[in-house]
Amino acid sequence: MSETVLPSDAEITLRRISALTVCDVCELSETLSDEQRNMVADNGTSIAEAHFSENAWFRAVYADETLIGFIMLHEGSDWDDGIDCPGVYLWRFMIARPFQGKGYGKQAIALVVRDLKARGLHELYTSYGQGPGSPEGFYQGLGFKPTGEYYDDELEAVLKF
Repeated sequence: MSETVLPSDAEITLRRISALTVCDVCELSETLSDEQRNMVADNGTSIAEAHFSENAWFRAVYADETLIGFIMLHEGSDWDDGIDCPGVYLWRFMIARPFQGKGYGKQAIALVVRDLKARGLHELYTSYGQGPGSPEGFYQGLGFKPTGEYYDDELEAVLKF
């Protein structure tokens, strides 16, 4: 991935992934540090998993016209897979390493929250591993609070709005 300089006021959008963009979205995972890659499944695996869930929703994250990340939500339960979500769950989220620390991730989550509020929803759940490469500080900075529950060795957190 070449270094792309984006304006500080770049517009963040969430867009459908197409046959033309899926490979680029998958390649974003390679930009993460080794520690970060241990904390989130690669985008190709996430997209494949989404296709086996009736409740998954996923999008590419763009800053203006530059692909910078991937986001995937899950709403409700997939009983045949044993997934029982308490509401809307931020299942996967990543911003490519060259674009981290610029506020783009915060803006992407704000877009999701805006849409959930418009639907009358008031919570967004996620979970994360702890240790080197953990996104814990990022989520806490957004206002996510730990629930005390663990899923697959990941601490669950909720953002109430």
